[in-house]
Amino acid sequence: MTTGQDTAFYSTMPAGELLRKHPCAEDFFASLGLALPSAGESVGAYFERIPTEVLEDLGVERQELGERFSAFMALLVSLGDKRTGPAIDSITIQGGMDKSGAAEGFVLTIAPGEVVSIVGPTGSGKSRFLADIEWMAQGDTPTRRRVLINGGVPDPARRFSLEHKLVAQLSQNMNFVMDLSVEEFIAMHAESRMVSDVAGITRTIIEKANELAGEGFLPQTPVTALSGGQSRALMIADTSCLSTSPIVLIDEIENAGIDRKKAVRILVDEQKIVLMATHDPILALMGDRRLVFRNGGVRAIIATTPAERAAMSAFEEMDARLTAVRNALRNGEQIDCV
Repeated sequence: MTTGQDTAFYSTMPAGELLRKHPCAEDFFASLGLALPSAGESVGAYFERIPTEVLEDLGVERQELGERFSAFMALLVSLGDKRTGPAIDSITIQGGMDKSGAAEGFVLTIAPGEVVSIVGPTGSGKSRFLADIEWMAQGDTPTRRRVLINGGVPDPARRFSLEHKLVAQLSQNMNFVMDLSVEEFIAMHAESRMVSDVAGITRTIIEKANELAGEGFLPQTPVTALSGGQSRALMIADTSCLSTSPIVLIDEIENAGIDRKKAVRILVDEQKIVLMATHDPILALMGDRRLVFRNGGVRAIIATTPAERAAMSAFEEMDARLTAVRNALRNGEQIDCV
């Protein structure tokens, strides 16, 4: 972690340059009710000319004020480092055992930008597999699987971190309870991530979400009024733009009422490692590989073949026809032919 001594030079930096590089530094002055230094003045010089009576009102010594600022900048820089996080070059899952105790006998390594599909009947163990990855299992779950990051055991500080999780999971049901608009909700998340252009990233996320959602919504729409599909679209857009988690787990995205293919591509474009449980043939074939589950364990790992990729265009055509029929029914139209 960066120390106060390391960040002491911020006190000598012209305030204009400081705020360009670290816009959130403005919060330090706002929290004390102080005006900002002039652009060409250093923070240290600004502190030196603050009247003694103002410092007395604040209940702080002049030297202590400088120390507080250095500590604030140390925290700010530290949060920025954690937001980026250490590079994740790969995740490796080592097989455990199925419900009968039989060894799975596989080792699977996945790199950023790759998609792995998880297929199998209901109750075959797909959700348990996702849970093992979310937990970063180390042989301490019922399946005895192990998950490695960059070939090694993950740092416990990151494994159990609530703020800087390695894994983001998009579940089948997402319900909001906060009394905020979509714009307010995303802006709050952006501010917590120390994003410099909160308004810009908020607009981008809402635009992306509307591209995914079957029915659009406004920035002023209350998050509690969003449908299931709209909520999922918003969370996928938010995850792609703001989440620090390099690994994204998705459970049955086909049930969300969104453009599922575009949703996966958005995450891949951001170099996320994507694992998705699905019953959808198109999504299954979008994966670079697919895990086939039976009896709580992985029975096969199949690489998607060129022939399967070529067949996707035919499946997508069928899917487009079915989507057109669904939309016609929603709009109260009659289906005259198939």
